[in-house]
Amino acid sequence: MKRISKETILRIVILLVGLCIAHLGVTLFLLANLGADPFNVFVQGVFRSVSPLLNLSFLTHGNVHVVISLVIIIVLLIVDKTYIKIGTVLCMVFGGPIIDFFTLVLSPLYQRNQSVLFNYLSLAAGCVILAFGMTIVIKSDAGTGPNDLVAVVISDKLHKKFSIVRVAVDFSFVVIGFILGGSFGPGTIICSFLVGPVAGFFLPKNEAVINKILARLS
Repeated sequence: MKRISKETILRIVILLVGLCIAHLGVTLFLLANLGADPFNVFVQGVFRSVSPLLNLSFLTHGNVHVVISLVIIIVLLIVDKTYIKIGTVLCMVFGGPIIDFFTLVLSPLYQRNQSVLFNYLSLAAGCVILAFGMTIVIKSDAGTGPNDLVAVVISDKLHKKFSIVRVAVDFSFVVIGFILGGSFGPGTIICSFLVGPVAGFFLPKNEAVINKILARLS
């Protein structure tokens, strides 16, 4: 097997590890019931809107997450397919099932502990875990999730600063999701202000570790 093939596989493995960690953080957000992160406010809104209409027993937050992600992928394939990497597809297809899995495992813990303090501690832990996993995904350079990808494409096409576009994208997800019935709360606001700085702290550290792992292939 050639080195480039080994490196590609390793980058995908690293991305999947980061994806699981990041979505554990997202699950803690959702179970704390203090408001979801921007993309999942939107997912929740769509899920709560279509659930009564479709009345399907297998319909879950995770399934709706996958469908919305696939729609985003299809739109981006039409706009410019160069933005789509294999890791992008993995992020968007497996993100929802990972949330469903962690929700199933952790729900009993939240049913036994419903104090406000526990929920806020869960929210804070979710911020840190989400930021940590997100930086692993980003530095794997094998693809990224919906928020970042949409912001990157719009930023490139309109020649606008990514940071400004990312805020606008998140704001749009939150507003539309809230109108549809998504869970907006203090957690959404805390996420918006806390995840970025925490990710900035982890980014160089995770980059150094990932580079060391990849360097061993040479």
